[in-house]
Amino acid sequence: MADVERPNALTVTGAHNGAIMSSCLVEIDESSAVVRLTGVLDAAGAEALRGALLARLVARPGPVVADVSGLRVVDPSGRSVFAEVRREVADWPAADLLLCDPAVDGPAHPDAALAGVPAWPTLDGALAAVAATPLAAVLTAELAPVVGAARQARELVATGCERWGMPMLTDPACIAVTEMVNNVVAHARTPMTVRLAPQDSTLHLAVRDHSPRQPTFAGISPPTRVGGRGLLLIDTVTRRWGSSAVPDGKVVWCVLHPDDEAA
Repeated sequence: MADVERPNALTVTGAHNGAIMSSCLVEIDESSAVVRLTGVLDAAGAEALRGALLARLVARPGPVVADVSGLRVVDPSGRSVFAEVRREVADWPAADLLLCDPAVDGPAHPDAALAGVPAWPTLDGALAAVAATPLAAVLTAELAPVVGAARQARELVATGCERWGMPMLTDPACIAVTEMVNNVVAHARTPMTVRLAPQDSTLHLAVRDHSPRQPTFAGISPPTRVGGRGLLLIDTVTRRWGSSAVPDGKVVWCVLHPDDEAA
């Protein structure tokens, strides 16, 4: 078979003692939510595949479908990467990972390593589930690391809270996004993506930058300390928050709930 250039394909390989043990081709369909996985995957290639899936999820709002119809997994730990990725993005705005796997006959996978990952036996079924997600309820802004970025992020948050009927979350969400964006401006100093989406009665908010430096939170700062209270503010006004390492950077996310006392 002649070689065909695939500009959106990534070959994920795993090695042991210098010998390649697996080769998984990751093909991204830019026009849809589908990521096609073909080849062989073992434990050694799982971490690289994890990074490839997270990179797609951070680049595209909404659920992503991993089509594993052409993938052979030779180690149970290789299968667990899908559940791990889904747990990692559970609190990101409008993010989820679904599977297309002919081995299932409904949205419950018989493989224990894939427990909790929604799966469909056909790609049409998985894409129908994606179509049911209200992608219109997602707002995204690409911002430069400059003075004024936090103001633009607050305007995005105010628009979303008004549009989705969450006026009580406007103030705490603006506090959280201000600190998240200002941390990028002061420390990461890279372009950033601000994204927010409603989920039931909660608001999910995330800021993605291109620095691997993870935020650290040591609790309440002493009153004599200057600065360093940004994460404390985020911790105070949100239900929960965290940081996810992704290829070429990180995602700092938080969830706000109208029943929180801080809100």
